[in-house]
Amino acid sequence: MLYLAEVQKKTGFIGSGKPEFKLLACQRSEHSWSTVTGDETLVAPDDASYNAGALVMVEVSGNRQVQRHYEAGRTLTSILQNFSNLSKKSKTQEEEIEQWKQSLTFQSQELNRRELELETRQEQVEQAEADLEQLDAQRQELEQLRQTLEQQQEELTRKNQDLEGAWAHLNGEMRRLEEQRAEGSSTAGLDSEQIATLQSALNRITETVMPLEALRDPLTHANDGLNYHQGLLGEYRQSLENQRQDLEQRQQQLDQQASQLEQRWTDWRQAEASLVAKREELKLRQQAVKAHQEQIQSLSDTLQAQVNLHQKIYDLLNTTDKVRLSKKVDVAALEAMDLEQLQTLVGDLEKDLEKMSRFVSDQEEELALEQQAIDELKLKIEQASEFDRLQLETELEEEQDRSQMLNETLVGQRRNLLEREEVLSQHQAVLRRRQGLAVEEAPVSAVDLEPLLNTIDLQRQQTTEAIQALETEIKQSQDSIGQLKQDIESSEKALATQRSEVEGFESDLRQQQRDLAGLIGKLAVCEELLNPAQESVNGLRQSLDNLAGGVTKLQEVNDYQLQAIAELRQTVANVGAPSVAAS
Repeated sequence: MLYLAEVQKKTGFIGSGKPEFKLLACQRSEHSWSTVTGDETLVAPDDASYNAGALVMVEVSGNRQVQRHYEAGRTLTSILQNFSNLSKKSKTQEEEIEQWKQSLTFQSQELNRRELELETRQEQVEQAEADLEQLDAQRQELEQLRQTLEQQQEELTRKNQDLEGAWAHLNGEMRRLEEQRAEGSSTAGLDSEQIATLQSALNRITETVMPLEALRDPLTHANDGLNYHQGLLGEYRQSLENQRQDLEQRQQQLDQQASQLEQRWTDWRQAEASLVAKREELKLRQQAVKAHQEQIQSLSDTLQAQVNLHQKIYDLLNTTDKVRLSKKVDVAALEAMDLEQLQTLVGDLEKDLEKMSRFVSDQEEELALEQQAIDELKLKIEQASEFDRLQLETELEEEQDRSQMLNETLVGQRRNLLEREEVLSQHQAVLRRRQGLAVEEAPVSAVDLEPLLNTIDLQRQQTTEAIQALETEIKQSQDSIGQLKQDIESSEKALATQRSEVEGFESDLRQQQRDLAGLIGKLAVCEELLNPAQESVNGLRQSLDNLAGGVTKLQEVNDYQLQAIAELRQTVANVGAPSVAAS
């Protein structure tokens, strides 16, 4: 298990001065750490040469033995970087969630408004349907009234036939009366029996005259109801016409919104293409940085070879000939130093070099593990689905950033290690010479090899300057890469927001189109209901007009008949008067 620990050294009368690791925190998972409760310490191994207060990473086995330890600076930097990335992602996700909430709230409000509008339209349609049902009931009532009028007309026809019969009988009696008058009958008038017969015939004729007041009231009521429903139909038709105009305007607005939607999708695709171009540019720059890093590695190897060559040539020199050694070593001070002190100094340099070598080796191992993790992620990306690929690509970028930072750190550490190896080599050479272990060689060899050493030093200087120039270029490239990454993150965020807005706009547009289609369908249904109702009203009005005309004609016939009956009654009365006087 991995722990974060603080180095402590107990000194004094009781303390032995041996370092201990005070455990501070324990890693539970890749991104989870917990504080170690209590004051738990572990004895540091013999190779732990850290200063008191230093922070180190300690790997502990199950039996609480230290398996591995190294400085915590790099790991803490990586943890802080991961925490920073997670914070940025969390903040970005929170902003996206807030935008989604606002979009959903707007869509919910818009849907509620549409729902209220649809409910209002539904109530209007239901009211229209109810009125149409009432109109249909009125139509049925008018139909019944028409049937009643037809029955009364049939009865009137029957009575007319009876009236015609009575008139025929009366005419027969009148003809007989005329015949009697022509024959010069002694009787000057009609007898009582004949008068009674004529009076009876006139009474029957009078009874057959149908009173038309019973027909006028239903006709008036039917006309009033028909006019009322005609007015309702006119209002409904005007309302439907207004709704049609409103729907046509909404259709035009939706067509304009559809054009806007197409344009917004075009803009989004252009922004997406720009983002893809930026990503490609980022990959190219990262590849260029990687190429520079490989070039630095090659130059570092070259510098190491130059150092080794310099050391081998220097070992061939006779140090007693006052050949100038490395500029970083004060040979005169080493010559004047006490031999034991020089030995102690060389021992300290060896320990320091060993510690530095071990630290660099650990960093090299960690870099190798980072590269292995990168290779594994690349393999997973090739086999992952589209959804998982996005998350894996993010993890790959983080791993590449960590590997890049570690490699940059190692460049300086490798160069520092080479310099320490050179300084130690020079100290060891002086120590060996003072101990009498150096091999004596002819002075001429030193004179011949010194220009070569100077040439190697010049080449080393040039190689170092080339490495520094590449490091500066890498630093500039990394700065531009960082800026480009920020631009890409900003573009990705803006693109996601833009897509969410466009999708919300499209969803709202589709819903409006569906609502409009439903309203258009209901409008068509209402028009289909109105047309037959109007035709029915027109047919009823035509029937009522025909009945009213028939009633008017019947009134004229009745008036004529009543006048004729009155005249006949007067004639009968005049004819029968002499007979009555004679008696």
